[in-house]
Amino acid sequence: MKPQHLAWLAALATPALTLAQSSTTLYGIADAGVRHTTGMTAANAPSAASATTLATGVNSTSRFGLRGREELGDGLYALFNFETGLNIDSGSTASTKFFDRAAIVGLGSAWGQVTVGRQTNLLADAVSPVDAAGMRFASFNPNIATAALSSHGLGIEYGTAGSSSGSYRLDNALKYTGRFGPVTARAMYSFGENAGSTSAQSSAGAGLTYATGAWTASGAVQRFKTADNLALQAFTLGAAYQLGSVRLAANTARSEADTSTTARTEQRVQSAGATWSATGLLDITVAVYRLDRQRTGKQEDGYTRALLFAEYKLSRRTKLYAELDRTQWRDGFQGTANKDRATGITTGVLHTF
Repeated sequence: MKPQHLAWLAALATPALTLAQSSTTLYGIADAGVRHTTGMTAANAPSAASATTLATGVNSTSRFGLRGREELGDGLYALFNFETGLNIDSGSTASTKFFDRAAIVGLGSAWGQVTVGRQTNLLADAVSPVDAAGMRFASFNPNIATAALSSHGLGIEYGTAGSSSGSYRLDNALKYTGRFGPVTARAMYSFGENAGSTSAQSSAGAGLTYATGAWTASGAVQRFKTADNLALQAFTLGAAYQLGSVRLAANTARSEADTSTTARTEQRVQSAGATWSATGLLDITVAVYRLDRQRTGKQEDGYTRALLFAEYKLSRRTKLYAELDRTQWRDGFQGTANKDRATGITTGVLHTF
């Protein structure tokens, strides 16, 4: 991180430390562990070899951010949020965008909240409460990577993502969130800002979440355009249920992307899993994902992936964790000369502040 970035952040955070009435908060997550893989690279891509690495973000993505809220009277408030991803192993930011995870400002009241800036798409918002693994291991979790488009693997920028590898977050985005009893309604539009075309690189979507008692149901649909007006359409729908000390979750998602004027890629993700609070200090999570991919002129392929997490709470803010995963590639998804199965094991520590 550059010195000027640190100085800027320190200056921005100072009011939170010196003025009791300020609502500005500096927060973050530091997650790092030792990971060994067989049949995958250090970046978890298919491989014929093994690797041992110091990994970051296996449990939860390492990050830090600033958020704040000011009461304006009569129930109206203003808010902001800046957040950047971190690589704990190297000390670098996770993206060329400094505030890659969030850069928003907005207003809210009883009628809801409107935010503008770089923010998550509605698929990500909908998957979050119903993901089988509880949104752990973002770079490896198919609900995050494929269902919510963090790493769609299409090699084209859909929407104003600033990247050709994923569209989990969008620039120039306007989002509405309204909470009405057990229902949360969301709508989003991202401006493409391409000269001569209002639709190129734009994105629009809607989502609903219903949460009451032990039940949660959540879904969203969103459409993304490229600079050439190729379309990617995606939806996700899932549910979670708290049964005593066990949380059950399942989700289904599908995306269809035009990768050229004559070619299309369809990807489907099915998932199910459970988290058992074995004691007040120990949680155990198991999740299974199946990804199926169809591409014009190519054989259908995919993989099945299972994750097992055990977390032990040392305190309210610090956890030790162990993770085990197994991936079974199907029909050549892994590529020529790579193993058709892969395993990984990680032990690490996570601290929040």
